[in-house]
Amino acid sequence: MKNQTLKGIILVVLGAASYGVLTTFVKLAYQDGFTPFEVTFAQMLLGLVTLFIINIFYNQKKKKKRQVYAGKNIVKLILSGTSLGLTSIFYYLSVQYISVSAGIVLLMQSVWMGVLIESILLKKFPESVKIIAVILILLGTVLANNVLTENVALDILGVVYGLIAALSYAITIYASSQIATEMPSITRSKYMLIGGFLIVAIVTLPSLVKSFDLGVFLLWGPILAFFGTILPPLLFTAGMPKINVGLGAILSAIELPVAVIMAYFLLQEKVSLIQWLGILMILFSIVLMNLRKVKS
Repeated sequence: MKNQTLKGIILVVLGAASYGVLTTFVKLAYQDGFTPFEVTFAQMLLGLVTLFIINIFYNQKKKKKRQVYAGKNIVKLILSGTSLGLTSIFYYLSVQYISVSAGIVLLMQSVWMGVLIESILLKKFPESVKIIAVILILLGTVLANNVLTENVALDILGVVYGLIAALSYAITIYASSQIATEMPSITRSKYMLIGGFLIVAIVTLPSLVKSFDLGVFLLWGPILAFFGTILPPLLFTAGMPKINVGLGAILSAIELPVAVIMAYFLLQEKVSLIQWLGILMILFSIVLMNLRKVKS
């Protein structure tokens, strides 16, 4: 049992770290002249094709007959997947204007947005521990983005895109935990990715038909699809059942420091002690929110 739990922890940490390295590769793709729309479209298309192939092999390995799922659940998953696609679009647009560390910190606002969404839908006031965690996240965000210093200059458009991405991400997380939970995770990921690809295609194709550098499919497309669309769902699908939800949420937060460290080494983005303090506050708030689930 302990070995299975340890295996689950390792798999979830690797999945979260995979998301963490993603934004640095996006920035490097921008340096090579590719646009946010080219990068997003290539990632989604390659990821969707690969996930379809993996689903085929998964069903053959399990020796399962082709299962027929309720059409309304499939439609719900596809619709909820549009928020996944919007997250990628707005997040990648965001880091075109701001640093990776600022972008990932803004994306982490999905935590308190998720609390807000849950309280509205359930018509229930958040628990005191969640309110404290939200306050810590907001304070941590101020420190992590270094907005208290006089020389900071955050691009407003980048911040707006980042917050929209966070809202989309919060919707994705909530929807994925509520819709068609009886389906295998890998199957649910496939349908959500269909929705993600459809919305990405609708948003990006008007621009891409005018100018589209197919060279994105040679290097950055496969890399981003692997780390952002293929690997995380597989690792989370294998790891999450071996641990509880609270621990999974805490371990997933490793995405934040990994993204900052990658940007520091590969993009030479400077991170001050105050910013690290803010990042630690955000991580602590996530632990605080999920500690009770871990104990239970």
